[in-house]
Amino acid sequence: MNHLREKLVLASSSPRRTEILERAGWPHEVIVAGIDESVLPNEKPAAYVQRLARSKAEAVARRLEHGLVLGADTTVVVGNEILGQPADDADARRMLALLNAKWHEVLTGVAVVRVGGETRVAYQTTRVRFAELSTKEIDWYIATGEPFGKAGAYAIQGKASLFIEEIEGDYFNIMGLPIRLVYELTTD
Repeated sequence: MNHLREKLVLASSSPRRTEILERAGWPHEVIVAGIDESVLPNEKPAAYVQRLARSKAEAVARRLEHGLVLGADTTVVVGNEILGQPADDADARRMLALLNAKWHEVLTGVAVVRVGGETRVAYQTTRVRFAELSTKEIDWYIATGEPFGKAGAYAIQGKASLFIEEIEGDYFNIMGLPIRLVYELTTD
């Protein structure tokens, strides 16, 4: 594809993805894709996040004459259940109860589309272990408002950091953008 210095078009409104790109010194602009993010029947988590990442990147690439477009999608998986963003307090409580005192996986699909050219798609998996949480801790966390807009109802870089006992893999993947994978996909 190309080199780190090339400006990216990020097909996501995620402030965390923007923050990761900024911290890495990667110039970019944001154009939101606005696609349907529903899980298809019997769709596996890795296929799901890669499909959405590609759909986001391609939707934005169709609006451009040139450039390098980055699409990403993150989900949390516990057991065989894909946990997206919670719809309300009850949904956040349900998700946090599923994660409570257990290991789960965070998957992020990444797609890099060269407008008029090549598309590269991959995904990253990171394992995360939550501590045992009391009902009071879960209620407190939901009351902070932080679970909303986050896959799996938590933000590892925020208040939920208090509840994370262990991770195996890429921390930035849990935040929503495995930056090393993005670099690999954009490098020839």
